[in-house]
Amino acid sequence: MDFGICFKGFVEPDRAKALVRQAENAGFKYCWFYDSHILWRESFVAMAMCMEHTKNMRFGPCVTNPNTRDWSHAASLFGSLAKQSGGRFDIGLGRGDSAVRVMGKKPAPLKRLEEFTHVVKALIRGEEAQYGECPEPVKFPWADGYELPVWVAAYGPKALSSAGRVGDGLILQIAEPGICKWLGDQAVAAGEEAGRDMSNFGIMAAAPAHTGTLEEGIEKTKWFPAMVGNHVADIVEKYGSNTDQVPASLTSYIENRRGYDYSKHGQSDNPFLDFITDDIVESFAVLGPPENHIEKLNKLKDAGITQFNIYLDSGDEEKIIADYGEKIIPAFNANNAKTPEAVS
Repeated sequence: MDFGICFKGFVEPDRAKALVRQAENAGFKYCWFYDSHILWRESFVAMAMCMEHTKNMRFGPCVTNPNTRDWSHAASLFGSLAKQSGGRFDIGLGRGDSAVRVMGKKPAPLKRLEEFTHVVKALIRGEEAQYGECPEPVKFPWADGYELPVWVAAYGPKALSSAGRVGDGLILQIAEPGICKWLGDQAVAAGEEAGRDMSNFGIMAAAPAHTGTLEEGIEKTKWFPAMVGNHVADIVEKYGSNTDQVPASLTSYIENRRGYDYSKHGQSDNPFLDFITDDIVESFAVLGPPENHIEKLNKLKDAGITQFNIYLDSGDEEKIIADYGEKIIPAFNANNAKTPEAVS
């Protein structure tokens, strides 16, 4: 299993540089950033800075979307960061959540997400591509054949199908092993049905982790199931609460949900947390002393998870990185983990 950390854009630059150095030395392979340019500072600037303070760590947005930037601009940005880092750049991709909804805009349809994936990957390779907003074909004369790994974020059945058919990896914003296996299996099956070799397909569980007491961890990460609930509410709206296309364990906990405040996205002072129970927090995150983490992460690995990505914004960040480096990551053999490669 590989390990990653994920920042919001409020981390001060000097601290971000120190944290990525510490994380790389501790054995973390990935560093991801929220891509929500209104709520937080522009993430790609921070990535470029942090790349200069690491040697092997891979970077990327978790997640970007097809609607924030013109596609040629997005591809140029991604390709430039891949070149600048010596090939240490991936992207996480979703339909668009806080980055667009905070402006009152709607997420992109899945068809647009799939087209964005094909166009951006082609441009970064150096191929000519044309897309809807651009009447003339585009080609980068400086592109050198980089194959951009694209991790697709998904929960619903159609999005999981898109992830399996066009993605190199899947992002699951939850760390409950049973749910992760159910959802991951759907994406892999869709890819196999499309004739793809899924042997190198990565599956990421992205969730908060805290290595203090269980009670302290629950209190500091209760914001997370509310953020997940916002996505699950979209699924329930589309498919109904009794659908057999999504596990009941994922949909049932939002029955008493009243709403979501995007200005408080991913924060513990979001006013709509009253429907979250302690057992849900414990189920969705990875909490308690290090031995609890090892036990749960082994269950996630058995469920098909190839990367655990810690949302590193619940306090005690330096301690969490240190505990993982000293006590948790050594329990896993990262060399045997699946890392997304081009899936044909």
